[in-house]
Amino acid sequence: MSLPKTLENTAVISNMEVSPNIRKLILYAPNIVSQARPGQFVHLKVSASSDPLLRRPFSIGSVSLKDNALTIFYRIVGRGTEMMAQLKENDVVNCLGPLGRGFELNGKRPLLIGGGMGIAPLLFLAERLYPRPSQVLIGGRTETELFWRRFFTASCERIVLTTDDGSIGMRGTTIDALPELLAEKFDMVYACGPKLMLKGVVDKVRDAGIPCQVSLEEHMACGLGACLSCTCQATDGTRKKICADGPVFWAKEVVW
Repeated sequence: MSLPKTLENTAVISNMEVSPNIRKLILYAPNIVSQARPGQFVHLKVSASSDPLLRRPFSIGSVSLKDNALTIFYRIVGRGTEMMAQLKENDVVNCLGPLGRGFELNGKRPLLIGGGMGIAPLLFLAERLYPRPSQVLIGGRTETELFWRRFFTASCERIVLTTDDGSIGMRGTTIDALPELLAEKFDMVYACGPKLMLKGVVDKVRDAGIPCQVSLEEHMACGLGACLSCTCQATDGTRKKICADGPVFWAKEVVW
């Protein structure tokens, strides 16, 4: 069940590059911040006009209750995000959220696993799990893609890295690193990233007998469950709306 949704005119606090083509946008959004939980997302209207027509969905990367600040990370991949990259301090951004079903914070010794932009929601999750002894496993193609690691240092007791080219951490993928990690007796796994990665994680975690929650990535249109453009097959025989029934699911709920 998702929390109440707010339509809020937020103000840009900062909009900075953190890695090539990836930016960190911080918005003053007191109403959304007060309701947000890890795993949820927001829908941004990226211009004051009706062009582009559709809002853009972004995972909540962090919130500061003290500063009423909402942080999202985005990759510049098209016209909408190119427009976002031009946002300046005090610009107004209409924001709908928080949306969707978030993570259940019931792990006492959790392992967080992420890849690509799927790492973003794990930052907020790690902050809320702290001071539980969380570990995080993140993977990318090169060291440059793992700029995320600096954002986990305050909330995770251990950060494990993998890269395809071996430029930092273990050479290989997050799936390659899992067997050794899972021997450490975690009681909950949280994962977000590309579907192929998630399937590999779910297979390994199932074999280890550890409960797992996954956050699914999908193109979204309305973000409210009305248009049915983002669905997945569930084990109960139905199709679930990722934006409304998710994006977080128990791994056992999804047909992989």
